[in-house]
Amino acid sequence: MNVTITENPALEDIEVSVACPRIDDRVQRIVASLGALDRKLVGSREGAVHRIDLDAVCYAETVDGKTFLYTSETVYETPMRLYELEDRLAGTEFVRASKQMIVNFDHVTSIRPALNARLQLMLDNGEAVIVSRQYASAIKRKLGL
Repeated sequence: MNVTITENPALEDIEVSVACPRIDDRVQRIVASLGALDRKLVGSREGAVHRIDLDAVCYAETVDGKTFLYTSETVYETPMRLYELEDRLAGTEFVRASKQMIVNFDHVTSIRPALNARLQLMLDNGEAVIVSRQYASAIKRKLGL
């Protein structure tokens, strides 16, 4: 892949052009990733509503019917359901880890096998999360295993 950057002070915003011999999965992932750069999620904490960069979110989890966004520093509650988050984050590095959790693969530092054909993901914030058997094969595919 060749990348060319041209500075143009006349532009008001960043303009990205993708030239390719054919549109395949790789091109679609690049375009989806570019679109995710400007995406923000909304979460509340201590009575205040915050805009959160997607890159800052390590994982999202549903507990007792409420959905939470976990960053390396804090936890936010979001009004979105987990399936809504998953749809909104399609094409990004977020992957389903269990019925209650989606994980930002950019924050995964290592993967270990766990009991009963599950996987343990170590995140860069020091937390470990478990991938259920049902979703372990999708994680392995993402790794090319």
